[in-house]
Amino acid sequence: METLSNNTIEKETATLIKEALDIAISYEEYRDLVASLAEEEKSTGTVQTEALSNYTVLNNRRMKRLDKTIKVNEVVLEKVKAYSKKITWLVLTESWCGDAAQTMPVMNKLAILNPNINLQVIQRDQNLELMNRFLVNGTLSIPKLIMLDSTTLEVLGEWGSRPTIATKMVEDYKKEHGTLTPEFKQDLQVWYNKDKGQNTIEDLVMLLDV
Repeated sequence: METLSNNTIEKETATLIKEALDIAISYEEYRDLVASLAEEEKSTGTVQTEALSNYTVLNNRRMKRLDKTIKVNEVVLEKVKAYSKKITWLVLTESWCGDAAQTMPVMNKLAILNPNINLQVIQRDQNLELMNRFLVNGTLSIPKLIMLDSTTLEVLGEWGSRPTIATKMVEDYKKEHGTLTPEFKQDLQVWYNKDKGQNTIEDLVMLLDV
């Protein structure tokens, strides 16, 4: 069976990243898109269902709240402001994703602290070939943040689809129960509400140290 060399794979991934950046939008544009879809009772993606549109409405409310309420402590503030490398955070997401609604406002909160951090957003289902290069445990889980050198587009790191504590909660529950129940998903949202984005902040600051 014919296989691709590592150099070929790397070149193809770089091409996919460049193509994604050509169609990416800012966080502000993404928020406007989600708000508009929520009003129209629609969602991102080619598949339109009542459930996905309902999640979009809910997520629009969550992001609107978090955009106003996320707090960054002085230690994080100084560390992020001092970051000198020019990077791009390219994020794959969809409007119906609950984890994205809880974490993307945090990404934006940090990005606006430093002009060296360029936050760009693309839709997963429009960029599945790229998504397949950055799977989470073999799945298309979102949000997926790819950290790039803004000049060379070299991949410097990645994050997603959940903050570390939430990831462990999900893994532990799956080990015990096999699948995530609606009750657990509700418990996870309660955790997000109590955490107020702080675990995601910790993760992203650690990513900057890579």
